[in-house]
Amino acid sequence: MHREHTKAVSVGDVVIGGKNNVVIQSMTNTKTEDVEATVKQIARLEAAGCELVRCTVPTLEAARALGEIKKRVHIPVVADIHFDYRLAIAAIENGADKIRINPGNIGSKERVKAVVDAAKERNVPIRIGVNSGSLEKEMIEKYGGVTAEGITESAMDKVRLIESMGYDNLVVSIKSSDVLMSVEAHKIIAKMTDHPIHVGITEAGTIISGNIKSAIGIGLILSEGIGDTVRVSLTDDPVQEIYSAKLILRTLGIRKSGVTVVSCPTCGRTNIDIISLAGQVENMVKDIDADIKVAVMGCVVNGPGEAKEADIGIAGGIGEGLLFRKGEILKKVPEDQLLSSLKEEIDRIIIS
Repeated sequence: MHREHTKAVSVGDVVIGGKNNVVIQSMTNTKTEDVEATVKQIARLEAAGCELVRCTVPTLEAARALGEIKKRVHIPVVADIHFDYRLAIAAIENGADKIRINPGNIGSKERVKAVVDAAKERNVPIRIGVNSGSLEKEMIEKYGGVTAEGITESAMDKVRLIESMGYDNLVVSIKSSDVLMSVEAHKIIAKMTDHPIHVGITEAGTIISGNIKSAIGIGLILSEGIGDTVRVSLTDDPVQEIYSAKLILRTLGIRKSGVTVVSCPTCGRTNIDIISLAGQVENMVKDIDADIKVAVMGCVVNGPGEAKEADIGIAGGIGEGLLFRKGEILKKVPEDQLLSSLKEEIDRIIIS
């Protein structure tokens, strides 16, 4: 089911599915019981562009903390539950906007139903999450190992279980650390359900390997028209997940907001520290919500012409550089003023 045809599920004031934007989310890595630390991290995620945040709920204290956390943040909060169905109910009772469970590790059918009944009473969506690492023994035996077909069948069994309990306010998540398996599984499940699909590559890795695996996997899935919300899973500051997700969505043309930075790979003609400068520019514009392209080029010989599609750009020289718009040179700028001059021009474009 392509994203424009999936059901719309409301999570607080954010809607996942249907013809709505692909929602960007992340997960806190603080102790949820530590309200101050969790609220502080969510505030940073919000500022970066996070639209939905998940918090782990391993204890009753964490479930109760959700109520206070929700009072102090501005985006919906999802409770991440494993094993203990009572924590799922407690999270719902304390205001969770959505819960994430794997019915397979919650326990008996009666326990799953207790969670579903609590969610139904408050119309709280349930995200059904199945990971390749937790695939049931029966599925592994049936398919001769962990496979896309096995992950999909496991997830759909759980979807049907909850639907049989009279509840269909669901989001489905199937994840694997194997990129190509994930892509294949999403293609399969998209033909089997109209529930919104949460996309991500689990255990993707550190900032470099995790970004590469996520960009390929999430990118391939989204390019098929599949996926209504995304999380880039990185072993790093969760804020980095937001910047990565935004870039993936911009690169695919799915979301237009945010500044796109292009930069040359450097060569022997470069007489400026282009690597450092490009990094400074990326950091400077990362929180600007404007659909513009900025170029950072290494030399004044080819820079303006090569980057003429950019709305604004700079090109380095010897002790000075050029500020240009759409390939047309605006002025020469001393090297130590290139960054500030670029920022002034970006601000001028945004205002105009």
